[in-house]
Amino acid sequence: MTTIGLRLRKLRTEKHLTQEALGKIIGVSKQAVANVESSHSNPSVEFMSKLFDNLDVNLNWLICGSGQIFNAPKFEQVEGNLTQIVEDILRKNKLIK
Repeated sequence: MTTIGLRLRKLRTEKHLTQEALGKIIGVSKQAVANVESSHSNPSVEFMSKLFDNLDVNLNWLICGSGQIFNAPKFEQVEGNLTQIVEDILRKNKLIK
C-alpha cells in the first residue's frame, strides 16, 4: 500500500518537477513538499487544493490511491483542441482557408 507521500512523489516526478519547483507552484516551501513526501507530515487541505487547482490532480488518487493521477480534461478543452486539429488538417489539405 502506498502513502500520500509516495503518491505525491510520483505526481511530482511525472510532471518532471523538483521539490522546490512544486513548492513554488503551490505556494509552499521545498521543505513542506519534502515533509509530505517522506510522510513526516500530512498535506493540508490548502496544499491539496492548490495541487488540484494548479496541476489538475485527481484528489481521490492522491488521498486513496484510486483512479488516475490526473483528472480527465474538461469537455470544453477537448472540444476546443479537436476543433483546432480538424481545422489544421483541413487547411493542410487546402479544403479551407
